[in-house]
Amino acid sequence: MHPSFAKEEEIYGIIYNSTFFMFPSHIFKAYDIRGIYGTEVTEALAYDIGCAFAEFMKKDLGRDDLTLVVCQDMRTSSEPLKAEVIRGLTEQGIDVVDIGLASTPTFYFGVAKYGYDGGIQVTASHNPGKYNGFKMVRPGAAPISGESGIMDIRDMVEKGEFPQVEKTGTVRTRDGVIEEEVAYALSQVDISKIKPFNVVVDNANGMGALVMNELFKHLPCTLDRMYFDLDGNFPNHDANPIIDENNTDIQKRVVDIGADFGIALDGDSDRIFFIDNTGKTVEPSIVRGILAQVYLEKEPGGAVGYDVRPGKITEDMILEAGGKPFLTKVGHSLIKEESKKRNAIFSGESSGHFFIKAEFGFFEMPAIIILQFLRVISESGKTVREYIEPLMKYAHSGEINFDVEDKAAVFERLKSAYGDHVTQEFDGMSFDLGEWWFNVRSSNTENVVRLNLEADEDDLMKEKVGKISNVISNT
Repeated sequence: MHPSFAKEEEIYGIIYNSTFFMFPSHIFKAYDIRGIYGTEVTEALAYDIGCAFAEFMKKDLGRDDLTLVVCQDMRTSSEPLKAEVIRGLTEQGIDVVDIGLASTPTFYFGVAKYGYDGGIQVTASHNPGKYNGFKMVRPGAAPISGESGIMDIRDMVEKGEFPQVEKTGTVRTRDGVIEEEVAYALSQVDISKIKPFNVVVDNANGMGALVMNELFKHLPCTLDRMYFDLDGNFPNHDANPIIDENNTDIQKRVVDIGADFGIALDGDSDRIFFIDNTGKTVEPSIVRGILAQVYLEKEPGGAVGYDVRPGKITEDMILEAGGKPFLTKVGHSLIKEESKKRNAIFSGESSGHFFIKAEFGFFEMPAIIILQFLRVISESGKTVREYIEPLMKYAHSGEINFDVEDKAAVFERLKSAYGDHVTQEFDGMSFDLGEWWFNVRSSNTENVVRLNLEADEDDLMKEKVGKISNVISNT
């Protein structure tokens, strides 16, 4: 039996005996480690992850004298899990810098800006309160994904054999990271051009409140706060703004008080959605295009990445500004890895992740995204709705999920019907049929395929969604 679990049965909450143990390999995912606290994610597991991460990073960087950042989100389970991660790291000789409560972008900034060797954050992002997990990064806050290390760490945890080291690592705290993160953001944008907007921010009881409070101290804007109390039980709504029903409260609030726009954050604040002055959510593909043009002004001809889910306005705006668009797989870790290879100046994902190139890394910096958006709208002299309306050229289906028995058969049927129009096959399949285009890709963990379809007209989009749905369902 795995040594860390050779204890009482309640540690894991599942049935096992001396000859059988069900290791929770399913919680080691493509971008992070995430599962239900108390059964799948426990203090015992956190300790082993600390040990395994220490050994992984030593091998990855080719040396033993490492300093890693550790932090946690606001969930009640995060503090005890963090304590065990730190114990595992230090027992393997790692020096730890504890930056305390931090959003994911603050964690990335803390690792990258100060030149530490990597880090681990205790968080389950936007997942409900019963979940918790771990995000891990290399120097420069470069992601560790399923393809670049998480599965290796999983194997080390499952094996449970870690070397004895002669010297225990140290632990120290570092304060002021949020203030320095905001100061850096303010140094990147001319805030003298920002008008005194009335801005509603829905923090969804997540980690973003810490940065938003600090950021808006320095702006001429009025901040209308929604759900700024840190509460890992998410009592008001799920902290996942890509699901528009979670934005109902902020949409209503923007209209009720006549705000200029709203900002909706997810649980760990690495995703951001904007609400226009009419209470409608701005398509992330439009926000991505606006920001791409901002960074192409600074670096003409630069490469800009975006994921395979349709969002053609992004490509239009990149090309219009003289940039070089490129496609990536879906997933924030995968986009960052591909963007680094291509020396991208900016990239964005359809789920609300936006990545900025800095001298010390390439990752989500929502404080800068907000400042750039404020500046662009201020200089335009328009409302947000007036600014984005000409960019609302295409009709998008949203992401539609299908339960299927045979995912491979779905792609065979699609290729048989539309094979002459395939544009990529590195993340599902994408097809371009002129007036409409779509992507279908598989879930990594379920018998599910996901359809995203876009068209020149709304009626055409609806018609083609029906047609492709029939092919997927084989009806």
